[in-house]
Amino acid sequence: MRVVAGELGGRKIVAPEGTKTRPTTDRVREAIFNSLGSSGILDGALVVDLFAGSGAVGIEALSRGAERCVFVERDRNARYALEDNLEALDLTERSKVISSDVMAVASSLDCDIVFADPPYDFDAWDRLLGLVRADLFVGESGRPITCPAEWAVTRQKKYGRTVVTFLERSDPNPPQ
Repeated sequence: MRVVAGELGGRKIVAPEGTKTRPTTDRVREAIFNSLGSSGILDGALVVDLFAGSGAVGIEALSRGAERCVFVERDRNARYALEDNLEALDLTERSKVISSDVMAVASSLDCDIVFADPPYDFDAWDRLLGLVRADLFVGESGRPITCPAEWAVTRQKKYGRTVVTFLERSDPNPPQ
């Protein structure tokens, strides 16, 4: 795996050992960030990478102009790979790693953009979206994500087995 583009483009990223995590492919990351890059929304953004795994998505955001990223990952092996990646890419000052269950901390993370790539059998999208405190949410899943009324799907595209869904908050008063 590698960082696709930006200031760290081409640099290698290690993935955690084992089969518990499913790193976002270069192709999917490139598609996500090309969509976001054209809007300029990443410049100076505060982002959160939920179910972070190796951190590939959050690292890509940092490489392409995000100011800071909070990574949430509870699996120990994935966290070790994530921390190794942040250290190797000199991103520790622009990052924070939280070792916790996503649902336990999602409502406490103020940010501009949330990225979430849970296991494909994850079925608590409504609950997660009810906790998130951001105006833009990008979710990866094995099937299309349905969302609660306070969110609107703005883009949804399938890349092999991965469905990427962009959601924008339609309720101007997010949960506090």
